[in-house]
Amino acid sequence: MVETRRPAGYRPLGLSDEDFEQRRPLRGQITKREVRAVSLYSLGLRPNSIVWDIGAGTGSVSIEAGLIAREGAVFAIERDEHSLSLLQRNVDRWGCGNIRVILGEAPEVLVQLPPPDSVFIGGSGGNLAGILDVVGQRISRGGHIVANLAALERTQEVYRQLNDTGFATDLVMVSAARGKDLPDGTLRLESLNPVFIVRARREE
Repeated sequence: MVETRRPAGYRPLGLSDEDFEQRRPLRGQITKREVRAVSLYSLGLRPNSIVWDIGAGTGSVSIEAGLIAREGAVFAIERDEHSLSLLQRNVDRWGCGNIRVILGEAPEVLVQLPPPDSVFIGGSGGNLAGILDVVGQRISRGGHIVANLAALERTQEVYRQLNDTGFATDLVMVSAARGKDLPDGTLRLESLNPVFIVRARREE
């Protein structure tokens, strides 16, 4: 059998939600693993991608994206300074050395960053339209934008804005349920809140 040499810091892709340190009580800062898997796939990541994670929260998307884009760079952008130390601890524990944590308000903070190939929007602080404007101007040809939203009304706004500015845009709703053991030994499914994922691609 041929032994494959793994790079320093190697780990498999696919952390559980419990692997990430989170604020207590939980306030929905983490992109759940089922939604995270679809979002990461939709970002069109390559080994050398430049990634913006806007509203990074716990860093779950940044950390997994950094593993795929190992030769590139990930910018984890978070405006809540109270969450910054938690984000940094997760990056220090699970990241592979190519993630830069940035405290700042989007879209203003985005102008100092290199043009991205992939942009994930998990939080916007109420500035979603402005963020999309800046991202649309700066993203590379062939780049991907992925926005996760909980409200259908906001989802429609994002879809229309991206579609109207020339992006190839699609929408999917991810609805998952996890098994939960009951005291009587039976198993039931416990639903997670559905999430709308808007994906947009700038043509080459």
